[in-house]
Amino acid sequence: MAAGQNLTISEYIGHHLQNLVYGKLQTGGELCQGVPHYEAGVAGSWRFAHCPAEVKDMGFMSINVDTMGWSIFLGFLFIGLFWKAARNATSGQPGAFQNAIEMIVDFVNQNVKDGFHGKNPMVAPLSLTIFVWILFMNTMDLVPIDVPGKVAGLFGIHYMKVVPTTDPNITFGLSLTVLLLIIAFSIKAKGLGGFIGELTLQPFGKWMIPFNFILEGVGLIAKPISLSLRLYGNLFAGELIFIMIAALVPMALQWALSLPWAIFHILVIVLQAYIFMMLTIVYMNMAHEHH
Repeated sequence: MAAGQNLTISEYIGHHLQNLVYGKLQTGGELCQGVPHYEAGVAGSWRFAHCPAEVKDMGFMSINVDTMGWSIFLGFLFIGLFWKAARNATSGQPGAFQNAIEMIVDFVNQNVKDGFHGKNPMVAPLSLTIFVWILFMNTMDLVPIDVPGKVAGLFGIHYMKVVPTTDPNITFGLSLTVLLLIIAFSIKAKGLGGFIGELTLQPFGKWMIPFNFILEGVGLIAKPISLSLRLYGNLFAGELIFIMIAALVPMALQWALSLPWAIFHILVIVLQAYIFMMLTIVYMNMAHEHH
């Protein structure tokens, strides 16, 4: 929340649900009347949005800077930690850091062995990346809700959401990437004809090709939608509860309510990363099966 800004409960909640958006104004003008330190933009100009009205005006020609920034940062954090663990790995008695990394790698490898029966060296690294990266992004939900906004406000930044998985752009991006991999490896394993045959000849044979295609097409499209909405919905709901506690509960009681919810939410954070990883493994296994 911007420093020195007094908000009603609805404005407070809306403020914390708003991303830091950089985009191209379509109409310009006084879209953000009443916002402190606001300067009207010019149509066609690129700028950071000062209010939800400007975000709406920018439409498709915008990017959620906080979502992209934090997701990239957490991705590099994942790479850095695992690179350091690999570089300093020892065959002697490992330290706590190496033990933790090895436990994660072994956990993912075991799930890949149990759920994937084909031969593809990419599946295990892909699963590890998905699990750890989503876990890191989900864990940002445990950061006290007002801290990021107050720190950002010191630098003149009025919006800051630090949980990338509460942004459907990230969850849909991840799931669409998985869908493209499913299609690519399906074609690689079965050939283009085999892949098309799966979409058109099942379950009712060649005399029902249009109906088969509709059924199989819906099933294929449902995979990324279910992946993305499950992750987004659970993390968004968790974040919203933290915001509601901060907005509606007196300061003296916030800690008593936030702590139990945070402890329970840790389970959600880990479980959602695990579910996304496991479904990816299952879908990749289906892509490699010929029957």
